[in-house]
Amino acid sequence: MNAKVTVSLHPSLLALLDRFARKWGTTRSGALAELLRQVEQEEIEREMEEGYVALSETSKGEVEAFMPAQQEVVNSDYHEH
Repeated sequence: MNAKVTVSLHPSLLALLDRFARKWGTTRSGALAELLRQVEQEEIEREMEEGYVALSETSKGEVEAFMPAQQEVVNSDYHEH
């Protein structure tokens, strides 16, 4: 169920909203809803990107911590053969 709201916009923003509505073949309400969906999607993508960056930093730290032990195993195997 949709809720009705009243929004006051500066004339330039109303003109922009009307432009999007025409471009997308929808109403002002439809254009506003689409804009909100796009902002939400961008926010989700930004949060995911931040999460991936944090995860990569964690992974990088783990690699740096375990690299000396891995190098010892590789060197040991190399010298045995």
